[in-house]
Amino acid sequence: MNTPDLDKPLIKAVGISKDYVIGDNVVHALSDVHFSIIKGELVAIMGPSGSGKTTLMNLLGCLDTPTRGQYYLDGINVSELTPDDLAAIRSSKLGFVFQSFNLLARTSALSNVQLPLLYSRIDKIQRRSKAEKTLTDVGLSDRVDHHPS
Repeated sequence: MNTPDLDKPLIKAVGISKDYVIGDNVVHALSDVHFSIIKGELVAIMGPSGSGKTTLMNLLGCLDTPTRGQYYLDGINVSELTPDDLAAIRSSKLGFVFQSFNLLARTSALSNVQLPLLYSRIDKIQRRSKAEKTLTDVGLSDRVDHHPS
């Protein structure tokens, strides 16, 4: 038995290219990239400095759009969406993990975790509940009131 949703790519890149114009020069950061990722698949983006990893992650995270090609996220062609539509997708479908965490210094762990939920228009009680569950899920339930050092 074949389950269609399990075979459908969550992420699909079709001929993605990204160029940057710097003065009189054009830098080809990505050229004709093709791949797909199925939900639950473990993927590592690896390569030497300057190979386009950050550019690719910015495209996949809907922080930028390709110069050419199409990028599908959960079946939606996001490569042609407006900045407002991309912001809505980032808010509802994506999460980011940064090498350098940017926590608000005078704010508790609970408040720092709740902050992104403000943009989702989730009411205060649900925000707190989701943030507490998230902190519990990552083993930090005992640090809800702690502040970043």
